Amino acid sequence: MKTAHEIIWQKKAPDNFIDAGALVIDALNELNEVNLSYLIVKENDDVTGIFSERDYARKVALQGRSSRETRVKDVMSTDLPEVQGNDSVQHCMNLLAEHGRRYIIVRDNGEFEGVITIHDLLREILLHGERALDVRVTRTLIEINERPPRVY
Repeated sequence: MKTAHEIIWQKKAPDNFIDAGALVIDALNELNEVNLSYLIVKENDDVTGIFSERDYARKVALQGRSSRETRVKDVMSTDLPEVQGNDSVQHCMNLLAEHGRRYIIVRDNGEFEGVITIHDLLREILLHGERALDVRVTRTLIEINERPPRVY
């Protein structure tokens, strides 16, 4: 089974960073620029969390906060699961399912390596089918990604 490192190595090097002290409006512009749903938040060269479209929607827009006055550090997600590079994809999937999250931080001996997203893991499932993991975990990941369930 693949490891977290292998998933990270398949992706391009992350270039979607933002400073924790940046304004949310700047983060939104950066999200648009990099065409991703999340930014990796850094403070003094340390990765401290993720700012996502979901953070904006739930913690800024729905709470009536101003994106021109609110700082990323005040609304970013910080309670993300973390794995080591040699942890298995199955372990990553279990963590996402257990924590109900969409992102996992990958570190190697404490050093930031990258982010694995729920989409990265679902792509792995699609490519490798039942060999990739426990079907129950797959179902939980899909439910996390699509609450409420959608009918296609």
